[in-house]
Amino acid sequence: MPNFDYDLFVIGGGSGGVRAARMAAQRGARVGLAEVGALGGTCVNVGCIPKKLYSYAAHYAAAFEESRAYGWDFDGLRFDWARLKANRAVEITRLNGIYAGLLKSSGVTVLNGWASLADGHTVEVDGKRLTAQHILLATGGRPSVPDVPWRDQVLVSDDMFDLPTLPRRLLVVGGGYIASEMASIFHGLGAEVTQVLRGGTLLRGFDADISTFLAAEMRKTGVQLRLNTQVSGLARHGESWTAQLKTDDDTVSLPVDAVLYATGRTPRSAGMGLAEAGVQLDENGAVVVDARYASSLPSVFALGDVTNRLQLTPVALGEAMALVDDLFGPARGKPVRHMAYEYIPTAVFTHPNVGTVGFTEAEAREEFGAVDVYRSEFKVLKHTISGSTERTLVKLLVDKASDRVVGLHMVGPDAGEIVQGFAVALKAGATKAVFDQTIGIHPTLAEEFVTLREPLP
Repeated sequence: MPNFDYDLFVIGGGSGGVRAARMAAQRGARVGLAEVGALGGTCVNVGCIPKKLYSYAAHYAAAFEESRAYGWDFDGLRFDWARLKANRAVEITRLNGIYAGLLKSSGVTVLNGWASLADGHTVEVDGKRLTAQHILLATGGRPSVPDVPWRDQVLVSDDMFDLPTLPRRLLVVGGGYIASEMASIFHGLGAEVTQVLRGGTLLRGFDADISTFLAAEMRKTGVQLRLNTQVSGLARHGESWTAQLKTDDDTVSLPVDAVLYATGRTPRSAGMGLAEAGVQLDENGAVVVDARYASSLPSVFALGDVTNRLQLTPVALGEAMALVDDLFGPARGKPVRHMAYEYIPTAVFTHPNVGTVGFTEAEAREEFGAVDVYRSEFKVLKHTISGSTERTLVKLLVDKASDRVVGLHMVGPDAGEIVQGFAVALKAGATKAVFDQTIGIHPTLAEEFVTLREPLP
């Protein structure tokens, strides 16, 4: 048997890579990990964590205003962008340190540098060659900007957390969850935000009712949402821009101070020698893997965003644990874990939030045929006197044949927190009868999900 330097070598120190390295080392494997940037990957450094922190910050302006109806008065309020950035940086540095500490305490050797693949058992890190029985690619993804003449001058989502100043007028290009979140966040922080998308649907791929409802609610908050619109020109004037926004009927000029393209993400696979070593990539640069996360080179594995399956941190974590169990055996007394991709909950931290798990209505009808749809739209108790016009939408999809709840969707406050609990029920196969038999907590928004009685005609 060859004498390798490591049993497992991980390229990428994001959520999936760190989890796989730690778990493998705890099984007694000799593990190395290479990361060229800060530990924690996109989620910790320029994704989930700073985004949620900024989302919290953006809610305060509305909360202060709503509090007046509850007897509070505030004078002289102002927002300090620099203070938010500084406090975010402190927290992210703390998390980077936690990741480093976890790897060290697990016995993982961490190399700071760019890693590439020489062959199925060899990696090269800044000129140094190392061998491993198994190699894991966990390099994540990166923002993608379409091939427009100004692509090298615009901002991407990674840039938004540390801008020198808060833009007074922001143009957001894109209609997915990142674009919509950024539009909501920066509007809440005080910017005038225009969001444009080529298509006619916000959050394409989500339930149609959710997309339509969210668009209406975002417009009510003051986001200028322009559907079926393209940026046909972009000219810079010192520190500002003029954007030409084109629809089928008209072209308008829009002066802005910053332009964000949030038009998708692509797998981070370039410059690593993957194809040259024999790793198959798809047309988008994603590593093609089988059910065991093995690439076309049997000793090379990949998981997380670089495989372009579901770009969610918890998915990468689940894949990492399944892979480690497969390669090195489960933890003592535990069964082998497997990753299941159905009924994965997700949230979108727009204002208001979106939470969803299971099938959309269109998907459910295609999968099950006859489907009962339960839907309710209302103003939550808080806003009955707050003065806010925000409304909430909840929706259940039930397979008629089995009575199983196969989709649950929500637009409203704390949607992610609420849907997470219901995701357990859907994963367990709960029926509508079980929902009906469950006592609600009153008065709460969430009780609406267990008090829906009449399906739509």
